[in-house]
Parts: sequence; C-alpha cells; structure tokens
Amino acid sequence: MNSFNSFEDILIFAIGAEQEASDFYLRMASQSLSIEMKQVFNQYAHEELGHKAKLMKIRENGFTEISSEQIKGLKINDYIVEAEPGPSMTYTEVLALAMKKEKAAFRLYLDLASKARSEETKALFNSLALEEAKHKLRFELEYDQQLHKEY
Repeated sequence: MNSFNSFEDILIFAIGAEQEASDFYLRMASQSLSIEMKQVFNQYAHEELGHKAKLMKIRENGFTEISSEQIKGLKINDYIVEAEPGPSMTYTEVLALAMKKEKAAFRLYLDLASKARSEETKALFNSLALEEAKHKLRFELEYDQQLHKEY
C-alpha cells in the first residue's frame, strides 16, 4: 500500500506507529546507561501510549474528519522510518534514529491537522505534532551533548 485509502487507514497506521514508538522507547530505556535518559525514554514510552489512546478514541467515535480526496495526497512512505535499532548501533546512532522517528510522526500529525475539518480535531493533531516535536528536540539536545563528549 503506497497511499492511504481512508481516514480509518490513517488512524490504524498512526495507532500502530505510536505502539511501535512506545515499544522502541521501552527497549531504549532498558539499554540506557544514563539514569536521566532511562527516565526520558520511559516517559516518552508512556506519552506515546497516551497518543495511541487519543487516536483510538477518534477511531472508536467513528469520525471521518478528512475527505477521500485529501487522503489520496498522503503517502505512507512519507511517515515511515525504515531503520530499526540493532545491537551494533552506538548511542548517538540510536538518538539519530529516534529523531527521525519523531520527525516522521510530527509531519504526519501536522499534515493531518492541515486537512482536518473541525477545529477540535485540528487542535488534537496540532497538539500531537507539538509533543512529537518536543521529543525530537530532547533527543537533539542529548545527541549534541554526546557529540561534544566524543570530541
């Protein structure tokens, strides 16, 4: 599937992506040597589950916020980060991957907000986009700190 066919498809994709993000952060928390980053990863895992719950509520309520014409313009590949963390990845590589994942989620929610019909749904998607942007910024700060330690 290259394109989404319905708002339902988008919600299913986003719900799955939020669960994957939570699982990713829990794995990173269990592997983190830094107590601070362990807490950050655990917090983000919890927040991603909160995002999932919000999306599931939209799905359960049967909203059809975005028209079929608008959905066809959204390509799944624009929101997928193919790489998965491996045992040979360095901490900075894991942080870079986390930044890419957060950027993809941010773009998805921003795009959905721009296409939503109701102000309530626009606000929800903008709120989710903002939370993903905050996650990305936190990883960028940690990434920069790690690079300074290496040099």
